[in-house]
Amino acid sequence: MTIKLAMLKSGEDVIADIQEMTVPDSDGEDKLVGYFFRFPCRVKLFGDVSESSGNNALKLQLIPWNPLSEDEYIPVVADWVIGIVEPIQKLKETYLKGFEKYEKSKTISADEQPDSTDTD
Repeated sequence: MTIKLAMLKSGEDVIADIQEMTVPDSDGEDKLVGYFFRFPCRVKLFGDVSESSGNNALKLQLIPWNPLSEDEYIPVVADWVIGIVEPIQKLKETYLKGFEKYEKSKTISADEQPDSTDTD
């Protein structure tokens, strides 16, 4: 996983497993056209970001980004991404914990699904 924090033109900060989307150009070189965001979450930050308070005074909230999609990989055109940076450790840990919970819940709900092969 390549967990990164993307800043978008919309003003949103999105943390996700980010992969480059490339296409070959006329010279046969790969040209970046966008990114694939896997399990993206919008980051909301609460608290004082002053130097004296440090990162410990910050409270983070992660909200699923594009929650109505069933797609695991969401394509984002390169023009909408202002920058991609390494997230602070607290944010990365929070994201990974949420990702693990999501994966477990997905496995549990798949196990609980009734068998759809009725033999009437």
